[in-house]
Amino acid sequence: MKKHYPDAAAALDGVLFDGMTICAGGFGLCGIPERLIDAIEASGVKGLTVASNNAGIDGEGLGKLLRSRQISKMISSYVGENKEFERQYLAGELEVEFCPQGTLAERCRAGGAGIPGFYTRTGVGTLVADGKEVKNFDGVDYILERGIFADLAIIKGWKADEAGNLIFRKTARNFNQPMATAGKICVAEVEEIVPVGTFDPDSIHLPGIYVNRMVLGAPYSKKIEFRTVREREAA
Repeated sequence: MKKHYPDAAAALDGVLFDGMTICAGGFGLCGIPERLIDAIEASGVKGLTVASNNAGIDGEGLGKLLRSRQISKMISSYVGENKEFERQYLAGELEVEFCPQGTLAERCRAGGAGIPGFYTRTGVGTLVADGKEVKNFDGVDYILERGIFADLAIIKGWKADEAGNLIFRKTARNFNQPMATAGKICVAEVEEIVPVGTFDPDSIHLPGIYVNRMVLGAPYSKKIEFRTVREREAA
């Protein structure tokens, strides 16, 4: 089965529809599927529910889809670097489901493993627990969290072979791995595609069985959220 598509728009052709749920890999601007996000923006699809650690920053990453008002709900852990996210939420224009970071990763991993729900201590006694089932195990309260299984997962990898086996680069692995398993369809963008057999099997982070389509996204320009520099020393 052919997995390599010529560009992001082609890789998403026939996949996108209004009101769908998308799991998006990345952490801030690290390891985000930039080309796929751009293609989603260009498609004009709307009413999206997006599960992602955050929504990028203003005008970058998922922040582009907030700017274009294509996202109606975010399932996120951290929203502190995106003013438009904050503005839309406070104005009642965006529904937000706050989820502790580790719980979000586990919800996606669980969804990908076919587990509809699990119990965790994280969030017990806080607003996170509101409306959720509480169960006591060995004298300790736990809350029930639902697994996330999306219509589409979009992820960013470093290298892939032609069968879709993926390797992530260092911290850019972040949420990409669990998100990849949590979608009915997983579309990956990567920096390099190599022949099958190039990788040592033990070095593969995500087996190709999880990747339905992929696109070569390189070259990339490195974007930095906060640039911190040292003052020049006096001559």
